[in-house]
Amino acid sequence: MDSPQRHGDTEKFFCFSPCLCVSVVGLILTGCGRYADFSLPRQPGGDPHMTFTFEPRPQPVLPREREKDVLNPSVAGDTMYYSAFDGRTWRTARATSDDGLHWRKSGIVLSPDPHTWEGSYIAANGSAIQYRGGIWYWYVAGARNRPRIGLMRTRHPVLDPGPYMSWDERGVADPYIIRIEPYFYMYYLGQDRAGRQRIGLARSTDGIHWEKLRSNPILELSDEGFDENGLGEPAVWSSNGYYWMLYTGRDRSEMRRLGIARSTDGVHWTRLAAVYSGTEAWDSKVICDPTVEMAHGEVRVWFGGGDVARPDENLDGQIGYGVLRKVRQ
Repeated sequence: MDSPQRHGDTEKFFCFSPCLCVSVVGLILTGCGRYADFSLPRQPGGDPHMTFTFEPRPQPVLPREREKDVLNPSVAGDTMYYSAFDGRTWRTARATSDDGLHWRKSGIVLSPDPHTWEGSYIAANGSAIQYRGGIWYWYVAGARNRPRIGLMRTRHPVLDPGPYMSWDERGVADPYIIRIEPYFYMYYLGQDRAGRQRIGLARSTDGIHWEKLRSNPILELSDEGFDENGLGEPAVWSSNGYYWMLYTGRDRSEMRRLGIARSTDGVHWTRLAAVYSGTEAWDSKVICDPTVEMAHGEVRVWFGGGDVARPDENLDGQIGYGVLRKVRQ
């Protein structure tokens, strides 16, 4: 997600969600949408000295070819939904594979409709999961300086930015969905009016109606380091007694790398020291957008990479693959 234009304080707030807009004071206290206190089912915890090393393949597994960028992979079984940028518009494309390494592109499956809430800039950067015999896909669309999250099977927004002066007032993006009955849980990026990007959490019973965690954000910026300028693009899974999160950090030079954190409740996270950088020329400046799959005792990771340090697009973006392997620190 790119940084929006910054605006000064205003006395008006334009509500795009189907709830009543109230006064500024009311918005500060309640906002538009639902909020709740919750956590994920508790994990027992495991070896506190365990972490992961990251072993990426040297070449991309999905090259950009004629596109400006291909990024934001989301893998569900033998299908990958990914974001394709043609220089003006981000669209969602699909590819298939028998082994997760050799992918066959099968074309665009979602383009923004400029006559609706989606606008003309983006309908991509989403999260796909297999559920009830099909693939459900949540994606980013809307105004470039105030994006929202929609669901492909309805083509309606399902998660809106927060109220006036909130941590996600200027946009919500980068959804990552996991299913733990009876809920969908969405980890997502939120951006405030100062351009700060952090990670929050929401939950839903049907994938359409969401309630945000009242204590968001769940992961803050560092004072200095690889994620001091912004963080987002979370990927969450459970193994070895913990929930784990890979996330993208942006430093002041707009290089992007992956950090890792762990939690026993999905809400309170402990950052680990490991930071994963690109190892080849094609991903030397950017490694981002992870998606994960547990298979045969391995944590498989697909990610976006680029050789241009920018916060948004024209990164020469391509999609890579690697494996996280357990080690003791």
